[in-house]
Amino acid sequence: MAFSSIHQRFAHKILTVDEVVSKFGDFPRSKKLTMCHGTFDVVHPGHIRHLLFAKSKADFLLVSVTADRHVSKGDLRPHVPQDLRAASLAAYEFVDYVIIDEQPTPLENIRRIRPDFFVKGYDYTQGSLNPRTEAELAEVASYGGHMLFSPGDFVMSSSRLISSSRPDIRVDRLLSVMGRARVDFEILRSTVNAMAEVSVCVIGDVIVDSYSRCSMIGGQTKTPTMSVRFESKDSYVGGAGIVAKHLRAAGANVQLVTLLGMDALGDFVIRDLAEFGVIVNSYRDPSRPTTEKDAIVVDQYRLLKVDTLDNSPITPEVINQFGSTLKSSDADVFVFSDFRHGIFNRSSIPQLVSSVPPRSFKVADSQVASRWGNILEFVGFDLVTPNEREARFALGDQDSNIGSLATAIYDRSKCGTLMLKLGERGLMTLVSRSSGSGSDFFLLDSMTHSAHDPVGAGDALLAYASLALRVTGSAEQAAILGSIAAACECERDGNIPVTRSEVLSRIDEIEKISDFS
Repeated sequence: MAFSSIHQRFAHKILTVDEVVSKFGDFPRSKKLTMCHGTFDVVHPGHIRHLLFAKSKADFLLVSVTADRHVSKGDLRPHVPQDLRAASLAAYEFVDYVIIDEQPTPLENIRRIRPDFFVKGYDYTQGSLNPRTEAELAEVASYGGHMLFSPGDFVMSSSRLISSSRPDIRVDRLLSVMGRARVDFEILRSTVNAMAEVSVCVIGDVIVDSYSRCSMIGGQTKTPTMSVRFESKDSYVGGAGIVAKHLRAAGANVQLVTLLGMDALGDFVIRDLAEFGVIVNSYRDPSRPTTEKDAIVVDQYRLLKVDTLDNSPITPEVINQFGSTLKSSDADVFVFSDFRHGIFNRSSIPQLVSSVPPRSFKVADSQVASRWGNILEFVGFDLVTPNEREARFALGDQDSNIGSLATAIYDRSKCGTLMLKLGERGLMTLVSRSSGSGSDFFLLDSMTHSAHDPVGAGDALLAYASLALRVTGSAEQAAILGSIAAACECERDGNIPVTRSEVLSRIDEIEKISDFS
């Protein structure tokens, strides 16, 4: 039974505050109502004892669950999303009703619902009452209600349980996000198939990733110099070029606008992308080389990396040429793929962004693993996809927790959707709340079975998330399909474009796993 079915089965017990007020009327009432409030991230025996005690004091037990965006107990918390936490509590027979508290504290709901009893855990009685508990006590007493504390002979901490061993709920979390977006697996498949109808213009730096395979000879006797024998060399199109190939593999019609040297590697890039079905619109600069990063590999170990490049900013002439190309493009999506090898800088970015046709769908990804770049230079985009390191670099912030970090990037970039890539920890997505006040977020765990080579995972996620968001407008579908594509990429050697058939096969696999019936 999928999560959406489980949620529907107990939906009659998950109410809004308005529904609770209407059902139970005002205080005092003939049948008593007890209210408990908490995160309930992982429900353990201590919670059960607490809730049973609360139920024993009244005719009805109402459990209030803290909304995801107000949980601040630790990094990447809550572990279990709010809809799943509410459904899990509603599944208990002795819990009569559940609400999700959208406020930072329970005070407003206490004021509106006026429960006969508000029950706190025994641990809140240790020492003097903290200011929050004092405020709750004052609110309950103001209308004649009573605050009770459950017995303390069984105390357990959800935070400690999660810290010692994080439960694997990746499928449950996925189904929760699907339930939130009201989508099923067939809708996901339809979205993947609809990607063939999208046209994309990618602008950015192409990198040729080469691997010079050598064997060890030994060291010199007179100097500390390592000596290797060259055996073979393989080269692959990377940077903005591989982003274009991932988009093409997803089915989109793709044009790449880029800068190449007037050299053999530039010819190789054009030929390789053309064979893959990507239309290349390149400016060939005879004064600079095509960017190449050549890894010297000895017995599967990367001994050294030799970069051939010129990171000097592009000239006004090239900016104008690129701008004209963007203005004349009829693409549905414009992807700015920034690797900081000349195309993008503080001067060129505003000019190139202004050249994109009005109301176009814009995506930005700024990869700054070893260079100077800043995702916050791309303002007002529909989607931005930094990883944690890039976000911390942009903000100059190495200390904040993930939630605060993502919120700061989201607010300052003024983007529509933020996808913060967290590697093996998964993906955090922020979107505008329907109320228009601030942002809402959700988490997805990594869907990788066994990570083999993470290189290219971000490119695959960018491609599928961009297309899904353009097709559906759903951040949930975009995050899910982007995460699936990233998982497919992680499980093989090299940055090889992820095809639609691979993503569809993984959707089939996940659907089978999620069929709890």
